[in-house]
Amino acid sequence: MGKRVAIVGAGVSGLASIRCCLEVGLEPTCFERSNDVGGLWKFSTFVTSVEKHPDFSITGQWNVTTEKDGKKESSIFDAVMVCSGHHVYPNLPKESFPGLELFKGKCIHSRDYKEPGAFKGKRVLVIGLGNSGCDIATELSHIAKQVIISSRSGSWVMTRDWDDGYPWDMMLITRFETFLKNNLPTAFSDWWYMKQMNSRFKHENYGLMPLNGTLRKEPVFNDELLACILCGRVSIKPNVKEFTETSAIFEDGAVFEAIDCVIFATGYGYAYPFLDDSIIKSRDNEVTLFKGIFPPQLEKPTLAVIGLVQSLGSAIPTADMQARWAAQIIKGTCTLPSVRDMMNDIDEKMGKKLKWFGKSETIQTDYIVYLDEIASFIGVKPSIPWLFLTDPKLAVEVFFGPCSPYQYRLVGPGKWPGARNAILTQWDRVLKPTNTRVVGSPQKPCLFSHWLKLLAIPILFVAIFLVLI
Repeated sequence: MGKRVAIVGAGVSGLASIRCCLEVGLEPTCFERSNDVGGLWKFSTFVTSVEKHPDFSITGQWNVTTEKDGKKESSIFDAVMVCSGHHVYPNLPKESFPGLELFKGKCIHSRDYKEPGAFKGKRVLVIGLGNSGCDIATELSHIAKQVIISSRSGSWVMTRDWDDGYPWDMMLITRFETFLKNNLPTAFSDWWYMKQMNSRFKHENYGLMPLNGTLRKEPVFNDELLACILCGRVSIKPNVKEFTETSAIFEDGAVFEAIDCVIFATGYGYAYPFLDDSIIKSRDNEVTLFKGIFPPQLEKPTLAVIGLVQSLGSAIPTADMQARWAAQIIKGTCTLPSVRDMMNDIDEKMGKKLKWFGKSETIQTDYIVYLDEIASFIGVKPSIPWLFLTDPKLAVEVFFGPCSPYQYRLVGPGKWPGARNAILTQWDRVLKPTNTRVVGSPQKPCLFSHWLKLLAIPILFVAIFLVLI
């Protein structure tokens, strides 16, 4: 029999962890996270505590106490994978808004927003320019009397389509883009990043421009916001300076009168009430975990945190890669570096994160760089130079095309024979749902056209210079 693994959390990260455990012969058992935040399923079994077994330093085992229908039960597990993610506890910073205690309207967190009908004809203030805030505001704009979004620092706003209508992530999340971004001079990299973010529209014209536009914070994805602003259904305002009984006064002096409801789309916090605080330490909003997964100080690497990163890419492949590595560590086919090396890596990475993402985004990470780091530990990272020597057609697609999860199934543990063909035909599957009226052959993107346009600029300047001299 394989080692028994307790999976705490039944969301995306939990399901990925179950699959990865089964893939390497472990025996996963899934529980819901602590019941103080509610369960996904009505009759869930909740974890109330996870404690080291008395002989943990030898066995690495854990005592997991669960509760269902008021009855508690304890079991011993060989390992634990904490998969509760980072969208757990609603963040409602009332202390940051003077006078809010005087406000007589309704105040809710975005988590409690369910449908727009209750806001028909209302005047609504949405605080927060993230994905939740924009989604709620644009939906309410069709039924509410007036909707205003208050933003402290602004956000980059992107639509789901990119050049020529192709999905943005298929066009932008590539190894080539990542290589240039991480190796070009900072000034040029920052300029190019802001140029990409502003390619659809000028953010300053819509009041959306981030205060620090060069930080690689997660952009907002919304296809309606611009149209709503243009039509006057949604307005953007700066941070709220203070509240009165019926209104909000913004930092620019403007006043929003007769507010019926304030919706705080101010994100979430994370905590592990079922774990001792010493196991997963946090210092100044910095999570002290090796690669965002393993507590470096544990005597045995039998606890892994899955999903406590926010990558600029898809969450599912990120959680899957984390879970693949954790399963290999638990099984014993992979080992972790020394405690000293892990702590040094944590300090080094935190310095880079602060530079790229800012102090408030310490769980954010670069998607491809992060996946490649973990893939290297498992032995599933594709070798680009080797591919160019042995399979140039595949190499071009892997390096210049979308960094799809198939790439991490080409070699090593979990290798899939169909990975190569899946990569070479991925655009066929992307375009098929949109090509319901056949008017010709589906037009796949040219992998180099985007960068030929960029290179055309300096070439043009050189040509003009040569003509003038």
